[in-house]
Amino acid sequence: MSRSLRLITGLYLKISLLTIAVGFLLRIVLLFNGQTTDLGFSFGEWCEIYLLGAVNDLCAATIGFVFLWLFSMSVSETKYRKPWGYIILGILAAAFCYVTFCNTIFDEYGSVAPQVASGILGFWAGTFALRLFLKGFRSYWTTVWFALIITLYVGSIVFNGLCEYFFWNEFGVRYNFIAVDYLVYTNEVVGNIRESYPIVPLVLGLILVTFAITWYLFRRDLAHADDLKGWRWKAVAGPGYIAAMLLSVWLLQFNTRFQDSENVYVNELQANGLYKFYDAFVKNELNYSQFYITVPEEQAEAFVHGVYGSTGDNLHAVRSEEPEIRRNIVLITIESMSASFMGHFGDTRELTPVLDSLYDKGLAFDRVYATGNRTVRGLEAVTLSLPPCPGQSIIKRPDNAGMHSTGALLRDKGYTVKYFYGGNSYFDNMETFFSGNGYEIVDQRQYEPEEITFANIWGVCDEDAYRKVIRTLNEDARSGKPFFAHVMTVSNHRPFTYPAGKISIPHDSKSRNGGIMYTDYALGQFFAEASKQPWFDNTIFLITADHCASSAGRTEIPLEKYHIPALIYAPGFIEPQHVGGIVSQIDLMPTLLWLLNMNYDSHFYGRSIFDEEYTNRAFIATYQDLGYLEGDIFTILSPVRRVEQYRVVPTEEEPYDLQPLETEQPEQVARAIGYYQTSSEWNKR
Repeated sequence: MSRSLRLITGLYLKISLLTIAVGFLLRIVLLFNGQTTDLGFSFGEWCEIYLLGAVNDLCAATIGFVFLWLFSMSVSETKYRKPWGYIILGILAAAFCYVTFCNTIFDEYGSVAPQVASGILGFWAGTFALRLFLKGFRSYWTTVWFALIITLYVGSIVFNGLCEYFFWNEFGVRYNFIAVDYLVYTNEVVGNIRESYPIVPLVLGLILVTFAITWYLFRRDLAHADDLKGWRWKAVAGPGYIAAMLLSVWLLQFNTRFQDSENVYVNELQANGLYKFYDAFVKNELNYSQFYITVPEEQAEAFVHGVYGSTGDNLHAVRSEEPEIRRNIVLITIESMSASFMGHFGDTRELTPVLDSLYDKGLAFDRVYATGNRTVRGLEAVTLSLPPCPGQSIIKRPDNAGMHSTGALLRDKGYTVKYFYGGNSYFDNMETFFSGNGYEIVDQRQYEPEEITFANIWGVCDEDAYRKVIRTLNEDARSGKPFFAHVMTVSNHRPFTYPAGKISIPHDSKSRNGGIMYTDYALGQFFAEASKQPWFDNTIFLITADHCASSAGRTEIPLEKYHIPALIYAPGFIEPQHVGGIVSQIDLMPTLLWLLNMNYDSHFYGRSIFDEEYTNRAFIATYQDLGYLEGDIFTILSPVRRVEQYRVVPTEEEPYDLQPLETEQPEQVARAIGYYQTSSEWNKR
């Protein structure tokens, strides 16, 4: 009994210390990462980062130890004795036959799930039969699996540290809702990783480090797997571990109250990445009334009805005294195009000459803010014209068909409505959403082989996509009906690969600068070709971004990381001018519709900047923090009914700094609540 307890206790301590050591080294590395822009921590904050961080890592290691604990509990001779051995073998054989020869839930799931389930059960049943009838095989089997599980533990700890580094390098935070969201789309994500990083050296290095650590720490333990047999030590260790695991779960949740610093890096660095992943997973949908500060529903509704002159769920009439102008509409949402990349906004690298040129030829918006930091948020903003909802985007939610979208509105007015995407539109649930809201979809599946000159894991290059758009619109124009084309680009996305010989940055450099420059180049090629088409002179273009390249910063919602370009371009129809006031991404399509004197019944929260009742404000959010910017006051609504307000102050080093308000501005808090509370309630899906 004592040998067994020493073995299992030693394993727990070594795995816990390894987890803490990797977490300690990771925090040091992340401190010097380019995404970490503020290290002005107090002594107490340094203690939180490293001491509370170590406690959080220990708790995560304790919870993660459950798989090795379950294995150790299963090591026994009793299960091979009559009649238990034959009963277990019968159950496994029956399960294998059922999954292999009958229609099961795995068949409903589809793909390779039935084959995987059948293979696992067949392997399990076959190996159990060997152990049941060949007694000498049992000890060998236990030792091999014991060694394999320990090696997997070590590899997982090192692998997670490596993944957290790369995730932070991309987003400037620990695992969050993005990591959960991407996990669903393994093909694209794995392909993106393979094309972005030197996978072979990384994998080989990971394997070597894993084996080295396993051999150094556990080589003496591996030969004693048989010590795990017996029930006396399990009667002592089992309840003890369960108590420790429950305590760890409580402590991880309790420690989140210390992750409320004004400096987001303090919060992120002290947290445990795996717990952050779990936390993001369970919060993928947040009920506004349950988690956020509210006012009486009738008060919130009265506010919105007063702003828009609306009734019900913000139904209001948009009318023009002038006759409607029947122009084609092309909306281009550019992947990850921050305003800061443009020469117009101060960048000196000449990455966006085409976009900069267009900014001087159309109705250009100088202070447009994206609603979020994901493509689905940008698509939601320009399609539904709603403030961002907490948790999952509406595009990703079930039952999101039949909404009041720009596509449905224009289809009712006789437009041909299409959504163009260079990749597979099943990604991010785009296919379900757009097809259910009045759009025909043209994605990579509609491309003929000769139409693709270059593609990566995300889809065809922007040039191929734009050529497909022009060919399709030429066909649509022949029908005599006006068209609305929403084009979503893909090239400005890691791995940042594109056709060779197009721009001065080599195509295999895999640099963001190259992705930006090629995206801009392809946009220029599109307009050069589109201008030759007979429909061009009767078309109005809206060019904007889905979101910025990065949303990392020292605050939960760093405003400068949500600043995107946007312009409406129609030579001979729109006179060049610049709009300097704050504009939300949700206002762009209503502004375009206003320029065409469109009459429609609207549920939009966005409105034209030319509307006499328009207020310069923007809605800016993460998946859980809901921001409202008006004037120089930025209000953030967060879960646990928390409200924070900042004053936007221009600085020399940064575009502006967010300074906490000493005195709350209740009017702006009330407006933020009114917008978000009603929109979340009226647009539940």
